[in-house]
Amino acid sequence: MTSDNPFLAPSDLPHELPDFTRIRDEHFLPAFTAGMEAQLAEIAGIVASGEPTFENTIVALERSGRILDRVARVFFTRVGAHTSPAIQEIEAEIGPRLAAHSDTIGLDPALFARIDALHAARDDLGLDPESLRLLERHHRDAVRAGARLGPDEQTRLRALNGELSTLSTEFGTRLLAGANAAAVHVTDVARLDGLSADAITSAAGAAADRGYDGGYLLTMVLPTQQPALASLTDRALREELHRASVGRGSEPGPHDTRDLIRRTATLRAERARLLGYPDHASYVIDDATARTAEAAGEMLAGLVPAAVANADREAAELAGLAGHPLEAWDWAFYAERYRKQHFDVDASVLRPYLEVDRVIHDGVFHAAGELYGITLTERTDLPVYHPDVRYWEVTDADGSVLGLFGADLWARPSKRGGAWMNSLVSQSTLLDQHPVVMNTLNLVKPAPGEPALLTLDEVRTLFHEFGHALHGLFSSVRYPTFSGTSVPRDFVEFPSQVNEMWLEDPAVLARFARHHETGEPLPTALLDAALAARGYGEGQATTEYLAASLLDQAWHRITPDGGPATADDVLAFEADALAAAGVAHPQIAPRYRSTYFNHVFGGGYSAAYYSYIWAEVLDADTGAWFTEHQGLRRENGDRFRRELLSRGGAVDPMEAYRAFRGRDPEIGPLLERRGLATTGS
Repeated sequence: MTSDNPFLAPSDLPHELPDFTRIRDEHFLPAFTAGMEAQLAEIAGIVASGEPTFENTIVALERSGRILDRVARVFFTRVGAHTSPAIQEIEAEIGPRLAAHSDTIGLDPALFARIDALHAARDDLGLDPESLRLLERHHRDAVRAGARLGPDEQTRLRALNGELSTLSTEFGTRLLAGANAAAVHVTDVARLDGLSADAITSAAGAAADRGYDGGYLLTMVLPTQQPALASLTDRALREELHRASVGRGSEPGPHDTRDLIRRTATLRAERARLLGYPDHASYVIDDATARTAEAAGEMLAGLVPAAVANADREAAELAGLAGHPLEAWDWAFYAERYRKQHFDVDASVLRPYLEVDRVIHDGVFHAAGELYGITLTERTDLPVYHPDVRYWEVTDADGSVLGLFGADLWARPSKRGGAWMNSLVSQSTLLDQHPVVMNTLNLVKPAPGEPALLTLDEVRTLFHEFGHALHGLFSSVRYPTFSGTSVPRDFVEFPSQVNEMWLEDPAVLARFARHHETGEPLPTALLDAALAARGYGEGQATTEYLAASLLDQAWHRITPDGGPATADDVLAFEADALAAAGVAHPQIAPRYRSTYFNHVFGGGYSAAYYSYIWAEVLDADTGAWFTEHQGLRRENGDRFRRELLSRGGAVDPMEAYRAFRGRDPEIGPLLERRGLATTGS
């Protein structure tokens, strides 16, 4: 790595924000190589540092790998949010190398001997609670990484990890290309009847951006349900759009992901068996708050009967409204009409009152200010990796600066689907680092000069992702291992889901739900109808979510020789798994089918998609607590921040929850929210 490589030293920009004006694609590979070499040298120094102590071993490990950390955070931000053929080529090369590097450290016998010795003597070291938890974390991670395996087993483990890294990278690459290819091109504007004027304008812009000579392009969002299905009156076009969505990755060709899925699931099963677990789900969930795959599976299965019964009732109602047999591509369309008929609300009528900048400033930011006393001030003087990115400096109630918040809102062909939070810099007092966190979404970009008007679901996504951002921004831990959202996967969604509740707070709504032209507030009658209508459709929503979660579990409960024999058997495996779980509903596809289930085959949620509803138990119970304590008040926010948001992984998450709530979580509020309470499930 040459001396002008921007990853060589920390950025001198505010809060060590990466200097994207200096970063070029050719900097990544040399920085990765130098970063790995530097960290291995640091590990060698740790091993040679004499009698092991907490400082010269565990703290030294926390300080190691700074170059590698800097380049990885920027590079994988680009992978998700603004990729390119050059980035994809680097990703394909660096993925297996990073897996091998991780194994080299995790399986180093001399390093593990030091950690093991410290762990055995942990009660005599006089460590503070966070330091003791860090020692236990490093020891557990090393054991789970295979540190106690024999040489032959470790050799096989390294091979498995390398291939799994390659498969994950390839899945993401094929999925993005396949999603772009699956977009539906429409040449006759009359077929777009039902879409709003701004949505049609955006579709025209999308077609132009993709190089079409005219027409309109309906691009894909990641989940099965495509937003336009709720509005398009052309039933044939709805069917075409739905089939394009559910067909992603399932046909022979360059975007086919079936072989990747089968191989990934098989190798994960083999790795779990090698590490002493019956299956991959058991391996993953052993390190989560659910503790066992059986516990997660029982919770999901317990919700199925009531959810499917509610969905069947909804299907019958919608079929009656449609006057013909209901198909999957009809559901969203007639659900909107049902809501309009029975709740006197049309979702499209809300959009003029939900302009994105007002939602962000007067909704998302305002609620955070009321709860936590923070202020966000936009910074237009900081470098970005794409012109769509914006930054805000975050100031605490006492005037101190917490860090930076970034948002990358608009969909584009170079961005993977979905919405997520990631950190460009993680908070740590050991390293004297303040957080720099990003929210990335895939909203449809308006045409130049047109307002960006949102659906209620998109507003909810903004609140949700900012909940993750607050988890990162409020982090107040010493060690980087515990920073921000570094908590068990089935706990990480909890703070973000709690933040969604402020969307419906009357005082918050009154500020952001205003007509983008007149400034008039959303009429009370329309708001009341929209909130009343929200509860309709929980049967379908819960069923499609449970179907995806149970499908994830099915893939990751297989033995090494128990999955599909060939790629052609993947969809049959999926169908059998859904039927066995009782969620093979004829009008409801899973929220994600296997072939585009990026959470579990291209991301970090393998065997953990159940986490959303597991965390929702905590979320709903916490929502009840806020209601009991008069809601949007500083003292409530300060308590939630102090006991939960600031702690990261430095404390046991369920102990933190009990400290906040005063008891274990109760499932009743979740059942009531999802319309399942009266079933006895």
